[in-house]
Amino acid sequence: MARVTSGWLRGFEPPPGQAGPPAGAARLFCFPHAGGSASALRPLAQALAGTFDVLVAQYPGRQDRRLEEPYDDIGGLADALAAEVAGRAERPYALFGHSMGAVLAYEVARRLAADRGPAALVLSARGAPASEPGRHDRLRTDDDIVRAVSRLGGTTPEVLRDPELREMVMPALRADYRALGSYAWRPGPPLTVPLTLLVGDGDPVVEVEQVERWGEFTTAGTRLHVFGGGHFFLDAHLAEVAGVIATAYRAGRASGTVPARG
Repeated sequence: MARVTSGWLRGFEPPPGQAGPPAGAARLFCFPHAGGSASALRPLAQALAGTFDVLVAQYPGRQDRRLEEPYDDIGGLADALAAEVAGRAERPYALFGHSMGAVLAYEVARRLAADRGPAALVLSARGAPASEPGRHDRLRTDDDIVRAVSRLGGTTPEVLRDPELREMVMPALRADYRALGSYAWRPGPPLTVPLTLLVGDGDPVVEVEQVERWGEFTTAGTRLHVFGGGHFFLDAHLAEVAGVIATAYRAGRASGTVPARG
């Protein structure tokens, strides 16, 4: 069951028999993929429940926020998410984002770099930004979006085939792809936080070389992890990904690239 911590963030109870995070544990803010809801990252949140106080973003326009207008602009969505993170940055924290969520995690880190920056930034299934949107983000019609989502495998096929269920998920998907299709990197200082990069070796839309280019966006170095699988390799590698995130946080804290807190 999701625990509502704000209009934007959801926490999840640990699995039965597993203790939650220790008092004062570092926070991990997670950002789902395009069309995704907070529950999409529930398995990962539960896998990390003994290490972090995990909070997953619930974007407007889905699940318990389905009646709200979804954002169709990465900048506006990153502004709102950065304000939520900043309000809970009294403890050390890390950011994790998958696919579209990786873009948002990066943009949130940029907004908070001056005095509330994360100890680690983990970016999954997304190539580095460019001055123009990539071709896989420029989808103009519902049919284009449905084909793309089906190819990636992030939505149950029955949902896309059922007209009523499809119409329930399409507003969020349309808005998310409008946001991605209009996103272009704006020049600014590089981050000073280490980047941990994750990608599936069979991802149909993200090449390893594109992911490696994230190194141009930080002065603190990167570490790349290539997993077997496609765009949603997380599902088959939960324990490994959880371990990578925990290690990235510890390494970031030890590197001294951000002020120590807590």
